[in-house]
Amino acid sequence: MNRNRILILGVTAGGKGKMAFELAKKVNAEIISIDSMKVYRRMNIGTAKPSKEVQKQVNYHLIDVVEPSESFSVDAFLSLTEQAVKDIETKGKPVVAVGGTAMYIKALLHGIFDGPSTDDNIRRQLKQQISELGLAELHKKLTLVDPAAAERIHPNDERRIIRALEVYELTGKAISDFQQQFSAEPKDDWLVIGLQREKTDASHRINNRVKKMFELGLVDEVKALLAEPKPLSMQARCAIGYAEIIDYLAGKETLENSIEQIKINTRRFAKAQRTWFKTFRFVNWLDIGKNDTAEQVLERAMLYLR
Repeated sequence: MNRNRILILGVTAGGKGKMAFELAKKVNAEIISIDSMKVYRRMNIGTAKPSKEVQKQVNYHLIDVVEPSESFSVDAFLSLTEQAVKDIETKGKPVVAVGGTAMYIKALLHGIFDGPSTDDNIRRQLKQQISELGLAELHKKLTLVDPAAAERIHPNDERRIIRALEVYELTGKAISDFQQQFSAEPKDDWLVIGLQREKTDASHRINNRVKKMFELGLVDEVKALLAEPKPLSMQARCAIGYAEIIDYLAGKETLENSIEQIKINTRRFAKAQRTWFKTFRFVNWLDIGKNDTAEQVLERAMLYLR
């Protein structure tokens, strides 16, 4: 196990970003973000991106690397992460990776699963079904053929719903069956530390984060993104916090309902993250109390590095 490569994971709003920052300062490390939305430029508030002041104190990688109009893949993540690790270690510094995007974490530790290639005809058919029936109906269909995947995949995540159904159509097998490799032990490249909180505390933190996002100007951020010359990519549009505000600005929802829906969808996302992380057999879990300070959490995490 390489104690110069530390990976911190946990559910959204669980405090992992703060701990990674404090740890990086303590051991003179640089941080790699494992977050599928923090890669987008100008999507700052809704992704809870570290502030410019924080980024001046510690060097971050894989933040602000693509335009909101562009897609971003697991392959791109792995390529950029590999280069970032090389750059950091060339400087003689430790690496702290932090995030909650489970598929990126899985790919980093195990590689990309060996499933079937894409099929344009099937994808067109599935997109047509979404147009006619709605995405919720396809998520229900996924629940029937692959309940494990449906539990992990958010009902608004069109890309991953299509991929899971595509794999089933092509092979007659659930995508979860192909991903069984992820239950194996990972490569001994990373010391993995997980933060977990009692669900009530986690939900309270999520609600507070959503409130803060609106205080910081989330609505104005979304307005500015929609006003850009190039339209948002499907990935960017579906991001929690952005999708709901887009509906509000289109007159489909009230602001009050949109705020509540963001809280609900974020809690659902946290539940999906917990489900993913239950399959991880290699995490050194830290139980975090609601009154624990960042310093106390850091001190407990440091025990694994000694």
